[in-house]
Amino acid sequence: MSRRSEYIYRPAWWVPGPHAQTLWPKFFRRSPAVELRLERWDTPDGDFVELHRMSAAPGSPRLFLLHGLEGTVRSHYVGGFFHEAHRRGWAADLLIFRGCGTEPNRAPRFYHSDETSDLAFALDRVLSEHAGAPIVLAGVSLGGNVLLKYLGEHGTSLPAAITAAAAISVPFDLERGARHISQGFSRVYDRHFLRSLREKAEAKLHHYPRLFDIERLRQARNIYEFDDAVTAPVHGFADARDYYSQSSALRWLPGIARPTLLLSSRDDPFLPVDVLNEVETVARENRNVHVEFTNHGGHVGFVEGRLPGRARYYAEWRACEFLDAELRQRGIDS
Repeated sequence: MSRRSEYIYRPAWWVPGPHAQTLWPKFFRRSPAVELRLERWDTPDGDFVELHRMSAAPGSPRLFLLHGLEGTVRSHYVGGFFHEAHRRGWAADLLIFRGCGTEPNRAPRFYHSDETSDLAFALDRVLSEHAGAPIVLAGVSLGGNVLLKYLGEHGTSLPAAITAAAAISVPFDLERGARHISQGFSRVYDRHFLRSLREKAEAKLHHYPRLFDIERLRQARNIYEFDDAVTAPVHGFADARDYYSQSSALRWLPGIARPTLLLSSRDDPFLPVDVLNEVETVARENRNVHVEFTNHGGHVGFVEGRLPGRARYYAEWRACEFLDAELRQRGIDS
């Protein structure tokens, strides 16, 4: 459902426009350091995933975080989430998608927007290790899409310990997002991601030479064509359109059965605004889905503050405020 929030995002005057909002945190944001430990968990298919973990007092709430496309523990919003969790007394776990960690994954596959089995696997282990501790979930961009799909898939069958979720700057319709990012100035982001993804895909071919058509990869000019040449055939989809249709978070919103915040900006350069209008329409039919769409903020930007030296970052703070409120609704103090 859409609801009026008592919280108001005020974009910094010195970071004007969606692209400045998107790029400023990537290059200039510095988050306070917190103590993390890296763990590697073997997966049922003979591969592995990595998690960066932050401890807290036994029984404390735990934040489980999913990063965005080509994200790492160094992504600016990751530091923001760990800082917010730390100051609230929460433990936190960041799942690193396969291929985004300290070394390439072993299996003949990649991470992608439809892949929720690693999330389910890691969450089950966290729940087993910390029985009784409430869990709150957060996802950013592609990680937000994966999170919403997971929530929609599982609906009311989610473990009781999973209390609430928040998703920031989600590309709710993957096809329209992929086409949008290949136009105008947004092509800067498209080319950045394509370069990184192409390097990883070419490296994978050294181990699995017949995994996909190398010539189609080399001819790919944007993320859409990369997904058509690599992501779709490697993971069993007919083509990019089939992959996007099955994976897009928009189709999974009706099944969400936990309080979930959707925080996005209408000027997000990764997504046409009409997609957010559709999300609002769908959300009105599900009281568990809380929509907060700002007019400004870019993609995972949401920079505010009077001066650059006093910049604040609204998105992670607001997400954790929402999660904290839901914990308190259940009588759980941070």
